[in-house]
Amino acid sequence: MTEITRDVVIVGAGAAGLTAANELRKAGLSVAVLEARERVGGRLWTDVIDGAMLELGGQWVSPDQDALIDTVAELGLETFSRYREGDSVYVGPDGTVSRFRGEMFPVSPETERTIDEITRRLDAMVAEIDPDRPYAHPKAAEWDTITWDAWLRQQTDDDEAVRNLAFATGSAMLTKPTHAFSLLQSLLMAASAGSYSHLVDADFILDKRVVGGLQQVPVLLAERLGDDVLLNRPVRTLEWSDAGVTVHAEGLTVRARSAILALAPVLYDRISFVPPMPRLQHQMHQHISMGFVIKVHAVYETPFWREKGLSGTAFSPYEICHEAYDNTNHEDPRGTLVGFVSDRNADDMFRLSAEERKERILESLSHYYGPEAKDPVVYYESDWGTEEWTRGAYAASFDMGGLHRYGADVRTPVGPIHFACSDIAGAGYQHVDGAIRMGRLAARNILADGRV
Repeated sequence: MTEITRDVVIVGAGAAGLTAANELRKAGLSVAVLEARERVGGRLWTDVIDGAMLELGGQWVSPDQDALIDTVAELGLETFSRYREGDSVYVGPDGTVSRFRGEMFPVSPETERTIDEITRRLDAMVAEIDPDRPYAHPKAAEWDTITWDAWLRQQTDDDEAVRNLAFATGSAMLTKPTHAFSLLQSLLMAASAGSYSHLVDADFILDKRVVGGLQQVPVLLAERLGDDVLLNRPVRTLEWSDAGVTVHAEGLTVRARSAILALAPVLYDRISFVPPMPRLQHQMHQHISMGFVIKVHAVYETPFWREKGLSGTAFSPYEICHEAYDNTNHEDPRGTLVGFVSDRNADDMFRLSAEERKERILESLSHYYGPEAKDPVVYYESDWGTEEWTRGAYAASFDMGGLHRYGADVRTPVGPIHFACSDIAGAGYQHVDGAIRMGRLAARNILADGRV
């Protein structure tokens, strides 16, 4: 058993943990970053599958994500715009396939008016939400005790309008059924992106990608830390007191003045705390859970949809793949589509055999792009639900009533233990931008608390 001493020990080598470690190193402190996996990056993972480079985890950069944009630039990485020339595709409730341009789906004039009206209402509500303090809104308790689905259905009896409004924060972002989370949680998701309109604008929220893959951000941050990043070191026990922490990982003990847990809250219970976490944390962490989405990658010899005048952007709340995009790599002659299967649909797909699941998912993509979509040269499903050190995707959110009940405490340090991850971010919530922001915040808090 190896034993080392550092000023700060950080559990988790994702964007949050590595950002915090670099900030602390700049301030002159010594750090050790312990990572359970055999790689850095957490929910960022760029890999080559059957000869195709695929972004298995997070990948997009939107123009409001200043923390991520600055980090990408500082690391010397380049970005490129998502392909979006041509028509988008929408599949309606009766299976009708329609091509369209702009943000509004090709629905009836009545449904369009309803969507517009409720979107304006939501934008006004979101404008009142501080993404760092959603629980502080005067109506937080009221909005946190009605489901997102129920609130929308109070606004209109137009089912198509409800489904199209609901999926932006449900299937598309929180990746939970719309009856499983609150209106307040949905408003926070939108506030984290600046507005509900931003969240539903694919050209905004899915603007750019990093040439060579977004995992380069944590990889390059880790390179700066050198041997202070230790892989294959799952943390088993964390002893803590006012004097500091002793962290016992696989084959390693680290003594430090402070610790940062830079991993999803659903993984805190993989660590035995001595003494146990306080009662508040025990309760709070039981009311946070991961969503679930299958990210589907389909690579073709050419981006055939472009020849049909299609942008690759596709939506339908009635399809197994509720959204899909052109995800072709920079200067790659082959074409790549990425589709998403969320919440209950994802559960249902994993009750099928692998071959039947692939057939059903590609059939759904073919409804958008035509029969050519059924024959990719590379097909892969990112299944983060099977990842031992993630347990779902994209991120964690509170169950009904949990946000206003516990939101004020989710970042509060416990003695020498601090918390940092995208799951507890305000701006950039659930995104790499939020992870970087939380890493910086945890580092600032440690430098300010006088322990080191």
